[in-house]
Amino acid sequence: MSTVRPERAPVRVRLAVLLALQCAVVLVCVLATTLVAVRVQERSIRAATEERVLDVARSLVELDQVQRAVLLDADAATAELQPLADVVAAASGVDYVVVTDARGIRLTHPNPAERGRSVSTDATAVLAGETFLGTETGTIGPSLRAKVPVRAGDASVIGTASVGVLESEISGSYEEALGGLLPWVAGSIVLGVVLSGALTAALRRRVRRLEADARELETQRRISGALRDQTHEFHTRLHVIRGLVAEGETGEALTYIGGLAPVASGLSIDDPALRALLEGLSSEHPGLRVDPASLVPRGAIDDDVLTVVGNLVRNAAEAAGAGGRIDVLVLAGDERLTIDVADDGPGVAPADLARIFDRGFSSKGSAGRGVGLDLVRRVIGARDGSITVGTSPLGGARFTVDLPNAGVPA
Repeated sequence: MSTVRPERAPVRVRLAVLLALQCAVVLVCVLATTLVAVRVQERSIRAATEERVLDVARSLVELDQVQRAVLLDADAATAELQPLADVVAAASGVDYVVVTDARGIRLTHPNPAERGRSVSTDATAVLAGETFLGTETGTIGPSLRAKVPVRAGDASVIGTASVGVLESEISGSYEEALGGLLPWVAGSIVLGVVLSGALTAALRRRVRRLEADARELETQRRISGALRDQTHEFHTRLHVIRGLVAEGETGEALTYIGGLAPVASGLSIDDPALRALLEGLSSEHPGLRVDPASLVPRGAIDDDVLTVVGNLVRNAAEAAGAGGRIDVLVLAGDERLTIDVADDGPGVAPADLARIFDRGFSSKGSAGRGVGLDLVRRVIGARDGSITVGTSPLGGARFTVDLPNAGVPA
């Protein structure tokens, strides 16, 4: 079977998968970073709140006014301390400031109905001289609070001061911070995806260039191999001519040379059938040029090769259009035969590469077309050859055929 090697469509699939993987990596990294940032932000807000309520409570119990007032009767203490508690709460941004006496009776509270009542949470440890920092549920709901003992001059505990911020307020601060962070997260995701797309596009262009270079290198390698074969044959023929001349057989030498290089045509093709085909095609398409490096001995090709050459040239002429240029190179060695046909047309669209050899397919979209390249494919397949499709130096398409040489050189 033939080996048809146009630019392969799976490259697009691989690049699409690469883009998807890059986007997934960007998304995972951004989300992971966001989760860490959110967690850090939450801890930072809570730590700052804890520090604030504790500082306010400690500062409050150091005031002489508080230390004196908690020793008064309840009504007098409330009258003196409530205005102070309101000012401290407003200035420090806390939700409440509660001062109690040594029995745990509230002297201040944001709700007047709660003043004069016992505290709703256990104050035993604080009245014993300990400091409390944590979350408890009181009369106004769950709050992060600091409880500090109020001490007299002799260090005895004469009351407590409780300063707190509602958990709902902390949650509101957290949500506000999260709302400010989300636009940056979204922007990072979009930027990451865009940069990934740009990187993938750059890689795609680079891969295409590398594949084109690889195809060109493979074509040049085949042509070089064919030229080496021809050089070997040429040296052999030179030895024959030298031997005939050395033996004085000049007539035989001229006959031999005439068989190798007939001058009946301006084309550098010795095989009469191929020469006639190319001359006929040249009359139809003035832009056809046969490379002078072409070497085809008489009888080195058969009808299959003529079919391949004719259809490739006609396909190139159709692509190049009137006034277009077509370059043909044919090299027939002892073992391999190379055919290279290039044009200056628009080239083969990447989307059409995988199906240009299908019978009935034509980029022109006209009925009756799409037969020539199908014949080429079948001939190459029957001969265990290969055809490579690439970009020609002229800017159009380039078809390079490599076949085992089944011809019998004269």
